[in-house]
Amino acid sequence: MKTTIVALTLPLLALSPAHAWEEQSDSIPLQGDLADVVVTGSREATDSRHLPFTVSVVTRRQLTGLHRPSILPTLMEQVPGLMVTSRGVMGYGVSGGGSGGMMLRGISSGAGQMMVLVDGHPQYSGIYGHSIADGYQTLMAERVEVLRGPASLLYGSNAMGGVVNIVTRAMPADGFRTQVTAGAGSYGTVQAEASTQMRLGRWQATAGVQYGRSDNHRPHMGFEQTSAFAKVGYDLSAHWHLYADLDLTHFSASNPGTMQQPMLEADQWITRGVASVGIGNKYRRTNGRLSVYDNFGRHRINDGYAREGGIPQARLFRSRDALAGASWYQNATLWAGGRLTLGADYQRIYGHAWYTSRATGETLDTPNKQSGKARNNEGAVYADIRQDITRWLTVDAGLRWDYHTVTGSQWIPQGGIVVRPVGTGTFKASVGKGFRNPTMREMYLYPPSNEDLRPERLVCYELAWKQHLPGSRLSYGVNVFYIDADNIIQTVNRRNVNTGHLRNTGVEGELRWQASSHWTVTTNHAWLHMKSPVVAAPVYKGYASASMHYGRWTATAGLQQVCGLYTSVGQDERQEHFTLLNAQVQYRLADPVHVWLRGDNLLAQHYEINAGYPMPKATVMAGFSVEF
Repeated sequence: MKTTIVALTLPLLALSPAHAWEEQSDSIPLQGDLADVVVTGSREATDSRHLPFTVSVVTRRQLTGLHRPSILPTLMEQVPGLMVTSRGVMGYGVSGGGSGGMMLRGISSGAGQMMVLVDGHPQYSGIYGHSIADGYQTLMAERVEVLRGPASLLYGSNAMGGVVNIVTRAMPADGFRTQVTAGAGSYGTVQAEASTQMRLGRWQATAGVQYGRSDNHRPHMGFEQTSAFAKVGYDLSAHWHLYADLDLTHFSASNPGTMQQPMLEADQWITRGVASVGIGNKYRRTNGRLSVYDNFGRHRINDGYAREGGIPQARLFRSRDALAGASWYQNATLWAGGRLTLGADYQRIYGHAWYTSRATGETLDTPNKQSGKARNNEGAVYADIRQDITRWLTVDAGLRWDYHTVTGSQWIPQGGIVVRPVGTGTFKASVGKGFRNPTMREMYLYPPSNEDLRPERLVCYELAWKQHLPGSRLSYGVNVFYIDADNIIQTVNRRNVNTGHLRNTGVEGELRWQASSHWTVTTNHAWLHMKSPVVAAPVYKGYASASMHYGRWTATAGLQQVCGLYTSVGQDERQEHFTLLNAQVQYRLADPVHVWLRGDNLLAQHYEINAGYPMPKATVMAGFSVEF
């Protein structure tokens, strides 16, 4: 597998810059949706037509348009093939009965195979290696970029199947801006958010708070959350910039158990935080950043007991984890039409899990590896070269060397080409490797743990075409991919071993039509074939929406269909099929004040995403928003 990638990548590296296009790539006129400028997959703001990888962009207007406190439901609608597990009206939770896992092309964030980034910094639990879904709030996001496919070249372990990069908010021009929104609805659900932004000369700042709670649609399924976000920036000069940010969230969630095995007292109290400090530079031919970051968590969990015949727990599970590190990269244009990126990463992964007595609070001795503490370190250097050979051809190739204190070192190659046969269309071909190092849980916690585990590996081959049709206000894109993954960690005979193998193929398509100044139509679809099915991966997922803006009125309706969603695999294999209709109407009372009404699952579909956890039927939310 590794030999194949290197063989395909070396010819790209061998291309001489002497034949490069003599003009700068940014002189190509931007047209329609093809002109998306992204930072994910390139370490700098780049015209997506020059990147061989597929990046979906969800803007702040899309994120806030439906007044959802979490970014995940909107991502599930807007990104082809992205599936997010859920269990209720509000809240995802962790541990037993938890949801919020992201599935893309049969690769799961719940297994640590997809990574969430905040401004390019990795975010996941130091013990379990997966993202914490309740930490990803609309409050902090200016936009979200989803790279569909391996991104380990730039982001390392856990970016095996793709990344979700949350780009935090910034104030573009001098002035002040304040936003307040609040709503209430079904099952005692309440949500509220307030944020303010300012920019004065060299200073800029963003701060906000968010609160949400819901009883949800089943007994013993309550959820409550408070979040806060702050970011400060200062321009040292025209070329250098300092920033610091902090995001904190605390939530309590209850797991009611499955319908077949209801639970009591299965409660969770979770605190998560993200902090970073950095300095960036930007010149005409070079730009870069040096930053340090810390993603930390404190968990307290009662595993609960069965409602019928169970005994209350005498102990609580507790954990502390941290993913702290430093990141440096520099981009430079050293020759005509070429772009060189050099970077280095270091991170320290820490986790401590233990049990305490509910009665006394003292730490308990636990058998069978139920408690443990570990510290692992990971370091890497990487290089990427992007070269415009002609006005219509760009090649990209990169290589990463990654070292982990337990699993050792490995090489991560990646490469691709971009062809622009017409001014409105782009063809891309890429091949890349992704990987995931085993987690603390897999190596040290619980009886199946195994310290001899090796990294999971994945190779993805992809072809893509995207075009904006001149004069029609219509753009569309099609992707075809093949994934070959091995060394997948599975539990066999009560021991974690590298034995799993994945062979996934699929097709993704998307279309956007600006029918008039008042109407917009969008749709996306994804078909997936898996040799070895995995839980939470659908065979087909599609979404279509229509939005209308006329005078004081704005209305949006979206229809989502999921077919062949695996809720269990193996001998008890089960699949779900469902169609969801969501809609919202908003009316502008005055320039700063809007009122809105939203309905979800208006067809009152009965369905499950997590086995044993039926989703709510039709729900309604209503509220107001003010911006000044």
